[in-house]
Amino acid sequence: MPMPPTGSGGGGGKGWLWALGGAVVASAVWAGVVFSTGGFGSSEEKADLGSYQYASNLCTSSDFSPIENASFKEKTSTSGTNPQHSSSEDPAMDSMTCNVDYEPSSSSTGGDYSSAWLYTTAYLHRKTDPTPEFKATYMSYKNQKTSTTHYKVSKVSGVGDEAYVVAQEYESSSNTSAYVILGVRDGWMTYQTTWSQYASSSSGTPVKSNTEITEMLKASAKGTLEKLQK
Repeated sequence: MPMPPTGSGGGGGKGWLWALGGAVVASAVWAGVVFSTGGFGSSEEKADLGSYQYASNLCTSSDFSPIENASFKEKTSTSGTNPQHSSSEDPAMDSMTCNVDYEPSSSSTGGDYSSAWLYTTAYLHRKTDPTPEFKATYMSYKNQKTSTTHYKVSKVSGVGDEAYVVAQEYESSSNTSAYVILGVRDGWMTYQTTWSQYASSSSGTPVKSNTEITEMLKASAKGTLEKLQK
């Protein structure tokens, strides 16, 4: 490698050192910009949330009209608030919940003990892609069996990027309850709504079939996700 000039006058050696120092500083600045902007292939993936927005009250951002159209009404609460909601914002994940107690629209006397509950959650995953684990979460229900019940897991279309329904089925055809879960993933947003219903013998509204409940939850989910994108 050629040595820098060592002229005795004009500070040639010092000029070379200043030039070298300037190059080092410029390289450091350039590297800092590249790293900060992900130019070297940053491993942190940008969250795919589309236009979904955090809602401080998921209940007011939910579409309950499909439930009401299925002959249910919100139950009047004597001990607390109905519906109930909670929410939390966090740099890693925003979470929202809404719980509603229902009763048959035809219920008007204290003798009808039929009830239904709708539990809804929505998560905006800001740091981790939920896709790899989403399907496994619902498929795991297939292994949960008892002597009287088991779960059927099915993939459904028409809502989000990916959706599954988990329906509890009974070994006996004579049952007075229902339990159905609908899970939806749209990008890095995940949504789950659960319907649990019990019908008393005096009820004018019998337990809905799993197919009817699935369509009801699917319609409610589509309406709710549209609201969360406004």
